Amino acid sequence: QVQLVESGGGLVQPGGSLRLSCAASGTIGSIYNMGWYRQAPGKQREWAASFTSGGNTICADSVKGRFTISRDNAKNTVYLQMNSLKPEDTAVYYCNTFPPNHPWGQGTQVTVSS
Repeated sequence: QVQLVESGGGLVQPGGSLRLSCAASGTIGSIYNMGWYRQAPGKQREWAASFTSGGNTICADSVKGRFTISRDNAKNTVYLQMNSLKPEDTAVYYCNTFPPNHPWGQGTQVTVSS
């Protein structure tokens, strides 16, 4: 059974930064195809960023240039560096494979507000 545990969220002012972490455990195989998703209040969960099969990274247009996904293979951990945060980035952030193939974790809340 794969477990995904997200952390690092919090309250931040517009323009601020946060770094989220996702620790993967169990028979996940590898974290090469991991991604980040988010769900804003009253909205569907949406994809934010992920790795490609070739090892590159891709991001949704809404976060391009501000969010960066990275990973530490030795720690089975994936990160999401979020800069220049906006109020519309407020959401619960989740990690999973891309496309999602494992039970969702509890997510981590990110609130961008002054």
